[in-house]
Amino acid sequence: MTWQERYGAGLMNTYGTPPLLLTRGKGAHVWDVDGKEYVDLLAGIAVNSLGHAHPAVVAAVTEQVSTLGHVSNLFASEPPIALAHRLLGLLGAEGRVFFSNSGTEANEAAFKLTRRTGRTHVVATEEAFHGRTMGALALTANAAYRTPFEPLPGHVTWVPFGDAEALAAAVTDETAAVVVEPLQGEAGVNQPDKDYLARVREITTRHGALMWLDEIQTGVGRTGTWFAHQNPALVDGVVVPDVITLAKGLGGGVPIGATIALGAAATLLEPGNHGTTFGGNPMATAAALAVLDTIESEGLLDHVTEIGALLVEGLTADARVTETRGAGLLLGLDLAAGIDAKLVVSAAMAAGWLINSPRPHRIRLAPPLVLTRQDAEAFVAAWPAILDSAGAAS
Repeated sequence: MTWQERYGAGLMNTYGTPPLLLTRGKGAHVWDVDGKEYVDLLAGIAVNSLGHAHPAVVAAVTEQVSTLGHVSNLFASEPPIALAHRLLGLLGAEGRVFFSNSGTEANEAAFKLTRRTGRTHVVATEEAFHGRTMGALALTANAAYRTPFEPLPGHVTWVPFGDAEALAAAVTDETAAVVVEPLQGEAGVNQPDKDYLARVREITTRHGALMWLDEIQTGVGRTGTWFAHQNPALVDGVVVPDVITLAKGLGGGVPIGATIALGAAATLLEPGNHGTTFGGNPMATAAALAVLDTIESEGLLDHVTEIGALLVEGLTADARVTETRGAGLLLGLDLAAGIDAKLVVSAAMAAGWLINSPRPHRIRLAPPLVLTRQDAEAFVAAWPAILDSAGAAS
């Protein structure tokens, strides 16, 4: 029986059969079961922030699991306490953190937190993606995701992403929160005007609603700053939200999510309101601390900005790329009319590059933050031939 047959016989058909069986990785490189090497420009969907088998993550997990891997939240341990304070320090704000296991769980906790305001109305944006649990799914406008599971919880209004006037019309004094991503990753890296988040802050403040930023894909250095809402290339001025959700790159491949509440919002959840057995255990939080330490010690924020600019300049030199969006190492590429992004993904994989097509004419790049200049330059050099192989006319 082939691995594809074993996969289909044993796993629920929620993803279809994947194209590759990967067996190992190092840095930004992975190898499949046949020994073929690829450069990973997706990083497990922005998860493997330090690439594969990074020594700092390996050492942190090994040391922690050999002493105290899990204790539940009936007891305390040092790593989650240290991580909470570290994240608040990076934000430069007072608050509290709830740790979970994933992005959708982080958003689920934030959704429950908004109910503690005494209001139930939430405003979200079209084309957003916040997760697949029933609560997080209730915030997602995409009918294909929602319809099979309706009715979903919540009183939710959707407005076009980046449209501050539409947002102002939707938010009222009965609105609990506005949830928005600084960049919409799953939509192909949609990017709003630089004053958008400041407008969101002004509108929510005026109506006494919470401003909730979903930084699950954009946080932890992905755009070249610790958080995307701190990035002057994306946002004008200083914006201080009430709630931030993180996951993906925070654990460098180890499952962890974080719901960060700032200011008065930090006291909304009380004992008995929410919980998790695995969330924030010593092993996962030790991994996250190692990720943050390494980003800082290796100067990866500047590196991400530099390599992202190299990719944008090199890839847009080909006229078949009509637009780029994003910052750092979260980039969306629009392809010229008639070019099928799925064929481009297949051509790239055949040539040894792993990329993603979240929309029919869009490519998403979210490589490890440790992607080398050599690998980035090699991808730029390979890009025209990849488009040629996909049948994209010059």
